Amino acid sequence: MRLNKDVVAFHDEMADWRRDIHQHPEIAFEERRTSDFVAGKLEEFGLEVHRGLAKTGVVGTLRSNSNAGARAIGLRADMDALPLQEHNTFDYRSVNDGKMHACGHDGHTAMLLGAARLLAKTKEFAGTIHFIFQPAEETGVGGRDMVREGLFDRFPMEAVYGMHNFPGIEVGRFAMRKGPLMAATDTFELTIKGVGGHGAFPHTSRDPIVTAAQIISAWQTITSRETDPLQSAAVTVTQIHGGDTTNVIPEEVVLAGTTRSFDTQVQDGIESAMERIADGVCSAMRLDCVLRYERRNPVTVNSATETDIAAAAAARVVGGGNVDTDAPPVMGGEDFAWMLREKPGCYVLIGNGIDSDGGCMLHNPQFDFNDAILPIGASYWVELVRAILPQT
Repeated sequence: MRLNKDVVAFHDEMADWRRDIHQHPEIAFEERRTSDFVAGKLEEFGLEVHRGLAKTGVVGTLRSNSNAGARAIGLRADMDALPLQEHNTFDYRSVNDGKMHACGHDGHTAMLLGAARLLAKTKEFAGTIHFIFQPAEETGVGGRDMVREGLFDRFPMEAVYGMHNFPGIEVGRFAMRKGPLMAATDTFELTIKGVGGHGAFPHTSRDPIVTAAQIISAWQTITSRETDPLQSAAVTVTQIHGGDTTNVIPEEVVLAGTTRSFDTQVQDGIESAMERIADGVCSAMRLDCVLRYERRNPVTVNSATETDIAAAAAARVVGGGNVDTDAPPVMGGEDFAWMLREKPGCYVLIGNGIDSDGGCMLHNPQFDFNDAILPIGASYWVELVRAILPQT
């Protein structure tokens, strides 16, 4: 690897930043301490700091000494944590009960801060860089809200770039692809309304629990029997709420979850089939239901030219043999997709390690970002800027 030696020199400081953020996680639109931390560092580095987009978002602007207005790009990191109880026992574990950085956004923020620090010191580029620190990625609306509130109007840029750590990819490797990389993410909530009754006299009720079970099973045929096998789709029920005691059949059950797809027609088909099946099963069982289906994030689509640029920058850091430019699409979602709908750009995956070096999957209560990759990610950002905004 050819890491930037100046970045490596403050590796320990980046790790301290990352662990401080990890210890004080904040969920969507509550990232006040994190925003203060980020803004304070950017001001310390000498950047123009802008706050308030999407409530807690921060944008740091850095202009070179020459040709400052010629070209501009955006680099984005996410800041929010998950509503999850941490199971780790190290000394920087979460102090906020029920909140945890289980997706590595603490590391993403630290890497981008590291790049901002070095670029502000050296000014080895010609143009303008907008460092975008986004809230509320986990809810799928932070990126959307920043765009809707004028991110690209207030901070004009020709392209925007993002990065996410990924367990299961070895340290020192990057993965990316041209075109769709991550799926469209939708959410749903189905409310089933029946007639409650005594558990000993089920014939006097119209049982929403039995009905919910049949709907869950029937929904699985959407992917197995209604979607082209060559297309990708997922229908996943993640919540079932109903009942309060053992001898009472409840009046109502609520099912909730997520669906994933890469194709608009598949997405339309999933929503239509979910509603048709739920209505049909409930009608047969003499119950009523209401489906609320919300389309959250569009497909994350990398543009071809910008992916080539990103791959070349990554190769200069880790070597061409460690850059996978034909990575398989991922069914996970990413609200960076909203930014890529407006501007060309590239979203890359950086290896967080395998097995004991970072193999714990994202959103796991024992996940921890691998501090060994901090200088790799920061060096990538620096190389990317130097490639796009070279000094003449």
